[in-house]
This record gives sequence, C-alpha cells and structure tokens, in this order.
Amino acid sequence: MPTDTFEKTSWSWQLSQFQQQAGEWWEYQFYRFQQAMPELPTGWSISPWLGQLLKFLFWLVIALLIAWVGWRLWREFSPYVYSWLNRSGNLTDFRGKNRSSESSIALLLERSQEFYHQGNYREACRCVYLAMLQQLHQNTIAPHKLSRTDGEYLQLLRSSVTPIQPYETLITTHEQLCFGNAEILPDNYEQCRQAYREISPE
Repeated sequence: MPTDTFEKTSWSWQLSQFQQQAGEWWEYQFYRFQQAMPELPTGWSISPWLGQLLKFLFWLVIALLIAWVGWRLWREFSPYVYSWLNRSGNLTDFRGKNRSSESSIALLLERSQEFYHQGNYREACRCVYLAMLQQLHQNTIAPHKLSRTDGEYLQLLRSSVTPIQPYETLITTHEQLCFGNAEILPDNYEQCRQAYREISPE
C-alpha cells in the first residue's frame, strides 16, 4: 500500500497524468474541429499521419511561444539578475571581491554603450543606473539590499554624499523607466552618463 501511495504522488506519475490530460484535450479540440468542418464526401477522412503532423505542429508552436516569452523576459531582467548575482556572491578575499565589482561595473557600462548604439535608450539608462548601484555597494555607501526602493536610496544618499544631483538624475530616470510612460531619448542617456562621470570619473 505505501508503494502505491508513493507511485501516485511521484513526479513521473504527475507528468504522465499531465501528458494524458493534454492528449485528451487535444483529441477533444480536434474532435470539435472535425465537427465544425463541412460534411465531407463519403469515405473521406483525415489520415493518421496528417493527424500526427498537426499534433506535432501544435506542440512546436507552443514550444516556440514559450521560448520567445522566456527570451523576452531574459532580455528585460538579465541586468537585474547579473546585479543580484554579483551582490549575493560570498567571496572571502576582499581584493577579489573588489576586482569583481569593478569588472561588473565595466561590463554594465559597456552594455549601456551597446544598447545606446542599438537605439535602446531605456536599457542603456538602466545599465548606467545598475552601475551606480554597484559603485555604491563597492564603496560601502549603500550596500546592496533587494528590498531597497529608489526613494530609500535617495533618502540614504542625501544624508551621506555630496553633491546629490548626479544621483538624483540617475534615480529619477530609473523611476521613469519603471513607472512612467515617457519616451526615453538619447538626451536622457547622455544626462545619465554625465551624472555617472560626476559620481565616478572614468
């Protein structure tokens, strides 16, 4: 009896149940499609190989759709993933950690240039913003904290750095990226780059 219980709750059993349900759903949809078709001549029917081909094409379209959505999500959130990976690493050697931070800043600035040349000014500005966060973390001004908002960053920086204007430029631009519908133009990117140069001369 315990063996039966284990089998019914295993991943392979759940996967086979999903496959069976998906197959039944497909057969039902195919049946409805056949019913909606006009009356065919006597003796005419869709051959089994054509049915298999249609089933294959259906799953291929689903797979391509999932891959496309995954790719779009990765393009949108990869800068945040890289930033999170950099700040959650447990390197014991401080010099090694410092070199890693400098490398990630350089990478973010390089990516911002690539996005700029592609005409993707939103992502270009976002990369400069992430470079600023990495620089604040590296200089222990504002260590990385996933829950910290742009407003909290500004509040913290107003009491710890001068001048504050370059940080305000980068943070308010990032807020426009996330919450506003305003178009991001080349001028916005140039302002962000200039603000970053004031924070950390390259």
